[in-house]
Amino acid sequence: MIRSDRRKFRSTVVALAVAALLAAGAETVAARTGDQAAAPAASAAALTSTVEDSGAGCAVSLPGSLTSNASLPDPFTSLNGTRITSVSDWTCRREEILQLAEKYVYGQKGAKPASVSGTVSGSNVTVNVTDNGHSVSFSAGVTLPSTGSGPFPAVIVYGGTGVDTATILASGAAVINYNPLNVGAEGTPRSDKQGAYYTLYGSSDSTGLLMAWAWGVSRIIDVINQSGGSVLASSVGVTGCSRYGKGALVAGAFDQRVALTMPVESGTDGAPIFRGVPGESGAQPLDEAYNEQPWVGDAFSAFTGNPNMLPIDTHEILGLVAPRGLFVMENPHIDWLATTSGSVAALGAREIYNALGASSNISYWSDVQDGTHCAVRPEWKAPLQQSIKAFLLNSGTGPGTFHVSSLKSGNLAQWRNWTTPTLTSGPPTSSSPSTGPTSSSPSSSPTPSPSTGSQPPPSTPPTGCTAAVTVNQWSGGFTASVNVTAGGAAIHGWTVSMSLPTGAAVTSTWNATASGTGPTRFANVSYDGSLGAGQTTNFGFQGTGTGQGMTVVSCAAS
Repeated sequence: MIRSDRRKFRSTVVALAVAALLAAGAETVAARTGDQAAAPAASAAALTSTVEDSGAGCAVSLPGSLTSNASLPDPFTSLNGTRITSVSDWTCRREEILQLAEKYVYGQKGAKPASVSGTVSGSNVTVNVTDNGHSVSFSAGVTLPSTGSGPFPAVIVYGGTGVDTATILASGAAVINYNPLNVGAEGTPRSDKQGAYYTLYGSSDSTGLLMAWAWGVSRIIDVINQSGGSVLASSVGVTGCSRYGKGALVAGAFDQRVALTMPVESGTDGAPIFRGVPGESGAQPLDEAYNEQPWVGDAFSAFTGNPNMLPIDTHEILGLVAPRGLFVMENPHIDWLATTSGSVAALGAREIYNALGASSNISYWSDVQDGTHCAVRPEWKAPLQQSIKAFLLNSGTGPGTFHVSSLKSGNLAQWRNWTTPTLTSGPPTSSSPSTGPTSSSPSSSPTPSPSTGSQPPPSTPPTGCTAAVTVNQWSGGFTASVNVTAGGAAIHGWTVSMSLPTGAAVTSTWNATASGTGPTRFANVSYDGSLGAGQTTNFGFQGTGTGQGMTVVSCAAS
């Protein structure tokens, strides 16, 4: 079968909508930057798109050659070598990352087929697809919450694994039980892939299973959009554990209609940075994962022995989800899962969220006690509930928590040579990728060299550090999320003093240690003390009583 240019069709469908989406995205993020708690329902609802890929109309010229770079690539530097300066620039910069990920890691995702139809009921979703002269069908089971009349938000659960389905249902969301093996079968050679996706695009298609499975998620969303019924199309999440965690990540990264992405213990080819896996003791090697199953695309074989040649890494793939909801869960007790590299990826992705003014929309949690793979964990229940409320029920803000296990804690500062810019809410810069026809084939344009610096922010920040706190209050308790930002010079440690309201007490912290009272002092831990000029890190804590009226007394740097 001759493979068609899937992106050309995708570009034609959405090109006219790109300019409006750029402006809408800028307004949404600007509102969240100013006061995330001011209008949480409107902000959360506005994060998703009505199309799979809002940047499909951006002009992208992929590099004709690659250069080795041991550092994590700069997510804020475009392929033409310029750094983005506006929130609106992110749409086309995101498209560059997306196309790089397709070309070098996953394979190209098939565009929406010529015909997609199906039904949605209280027990089942059916999907019927016709394209390229072929027709395929698959289905997924539906379980509705026991209370409420619907239509309900829903979480697509890969293979019955992922976050606790009982918590999903109790939180007021439906569960869609998706068997991805019907779309892309495991246990097949790369030259003879099987399943609904490969019936359409050919058994020797170079696209890997993770992207094929993501295509299936997109088709389920298509049917929900068309059919309505018991499930809300605008409030869909996705989750899975282990290899299905890899799949859930790709589904959320490559479809902007997914409101909440929740990969669990995804391991190599999932969240962990490719560059970190070879040096992490006991982690599944890149070549072993590549050969275990055709999860990633065939082109990735060129990088299993030298990931430094990749022009992207997984911090940017996680960043494709931004500013939508993202909750990454990992297990530090199993070396095979490369959790240290996973923490680095999440910390890198958080810089993208920070730049977009959406720091509360990304959470990471590896500090768990039970080492059983894919277990239901009590540590994840509260942030899961809060994530479902914020991103699927449009009530409140995301947890914005980072609980990094001391057993597997990565240091982002060791992996990057770039800083996080202060993005304005204005129109796209003239030097950023422009809206127009796209190209998925390599061009002869020069390969950009790795960024060795950063464009200075609009105004020079003071030396030392500053801190800002956001409080999420409930009856009898609260959580606080604190952003610490270095001033005009690099710092190698920080201490934030905070005045808590009368009767409030700290019960637990993450990414910091707490000591003293009146004020309470929070100090960095080993992996988040070093910040370049203008860089931001985040810590948080949970407390009893009220957090309203809490103030930052000082931020001291060393």
